[in-house]
Amino acid sequence: MTAKLATGGLKTPESEKITINLGPVDLGQIDLLVAEGFYANRTDFIRTAIRNQLGRHEEQMRASVARRDIEMGIRRYSRADLERVVAGGEVLAVEVLGLVVIENDVSPELALEAIASIQVLGAFQASPEVKVALKPRTI
Repeated sequence: MTAKLATGGLKTPESEKITINLGPVDLGQIDLLVAEGFYANRTDFIRTAIRNQLGRHEEQMRASVARRDIEMGIRRYSRADLERVVAGGEVLAVEVLGLVVIENDVSPELALEAIASIQVLGAFQASPEVKVALKPRTI
């Protein structure tokens, strides 16, 4: 069952914040490249390095996504979407590479009725109560 995307509710982020630890020599080398004008700042360098690595593995990732039948991109679920799933006597196995947003109008009870399992490779946005309710169903 694939529910249609809903708009509104939670704001979709342009990026997620992560934290990494680097040794002082690596950090110094990045700072030198920034100072020499190769990159605008540390973040620019790190994003570029990550994109380059992802590009090197693009074929393997596409094959893995196809093999595992994972949806790529942004997937939103509103109360109306999940109510349609439940009314149809179905449950969802949510598998997304990207971002899953369960809108704020979804109660923990509805989420549990409609979602049998959830696997998100990327970011997951939902109310704290819905996240707690779905935690045992998270792959």
